[in-house]
Parts: sequence; structure tokens; C-alpha cells
Amino acid sequence: MAKGIFITATGTDVGKTYISALIVKSMRETGLNCGYYKPALSGAEVASDGKIIPGDAAYVLKTAGINEDPENFVSYIYKPAVSPHLASEMENNPIKLEKIKSDFERIKKEFDYLLVEGAGGIVCPFNIEEGILLPDVIKALNLDTLLVADAGLGTINSTVLTAEYAKYHGINIKGIILNKFDENSLMQSDNKIQIEKLTGIKVVAEVKENDTSINLDWILPAFMEV
Repeated sequence: MAKGIFITATGTDVGKTYISALIVKSMRETGLNCGYYKPALSGAEVASDGKIIPGDAAYVLKTAGINEDPENFVSYIYKPAVSPHLASEMENNPIKLEKIKSDFERIKKEFDYLLVEGAGGIVCPFNIEEGILLPDVIKALNLDTLLVADAGLGTINSTVLTAEYAKYHGINIKGIILNKFDENSLMQSDNKIQIEKLTGIKVVAEVKENDTSINLDWILPAFMEV
């Protein structure tokens, strides 16, 4: 049976894809058969030949050395760089939980560990008409989460709010990852301390800008059987 974990964040452009790539790459380098899946992606790239490229998935797979078509690892791929719910409306291709669950079941058969990357922040809407938000996707896949947060100014507020929202909606956060961490910054070191105090959740990793690997001492207990 495979084991999975869901990656979410305090907002857009915090570094979910970068952290996801580091985790999958580092796990595979230690001999662990870890894969990747993204339920919905908006802002897809368009190649010169017109082919749609799911950039996040392509980046993770390339970084991790998984030589497969990234389109096979994303359920919904949209060109507009807007929230998935709006992109799906613009392209008349609504997001359905049934397809996400089916693709998740298909992909996890290829791997012993599967990292699932969300879109945007924890409240990201997927299908407004059916009331599907990101927490509904996480719960449909029966996964715990890792929360990616920027290490800089303002992160205490955004991280605590995200953690509280997740807890309220029954989502378990196994750890927090601080991205763009500067170990020489007193403010960022204090941010880590205050986040742990206020959320009761451990900061399991601090990732510096341009890091090419991530410490994995904490990672295996974060995965749950799916």
C-alpha cells in the first residue's frame, strides 16, 4: 500500500512547487520510490507548437528525475492564470472530485510514496457551484498535510490563520516548512519560535533560497497509508 501526504501553503507563490520538488527529489535520491500528483493547475504554459505544458508538474518531475509526461500527473490543466474555479469556468471544464480520486488511485499504484500538491492557499476554490474548496479535496483523498510558509515578515499571521482554518475543517497538519529561510535573520528565527508556540505545530524544515535538497529526518512519519 502506498503512503501519501498533501502539500498546501499560506498563499499563492509561497513555494509549494519548489518544496514539493525538493522533497520528491531528495526522497528518490535516498532510494525511496516517491511520486507526484497535482489535482488542478491553472496558468499552464503554451509551447511554440501549441502544446499545453503543466509547468508545476513538469518542474517537479524534471527536478526529481521522473522521466514521464507531466500531463499524466495532473487531473485538470487550465491556461488562464487565475483560481482553478474561475479557470474551469472560463474553459468550461468543471473540476469533479470523482476524477481527482480516480487519478489519485491510478498514480499511487506507480509509487510507494506519493506527494500531492494543492493550488493556491488552503481556501482555494475548485468548484463553487458544487461547493468544492481545497479542504474538500484533501479530505476526499484522506491525506494529512504539510504547510509551506514564507519565512519573512507577516508569516506569523498568515501561518496561524491557515493552521486554524485547517484545524477547524478537520485537516491534520503534520508539520510546517519555512521557505526562503535566512538563519542569520533574528526576525525569521523568532518567526519560527512564535509559529510553533501559536499553532502547536512543529517547524520540520527551514529551506534556504536556492537550496537543492531538504533534510528528510522528519519526512517518513509524515506520510500516511492511502
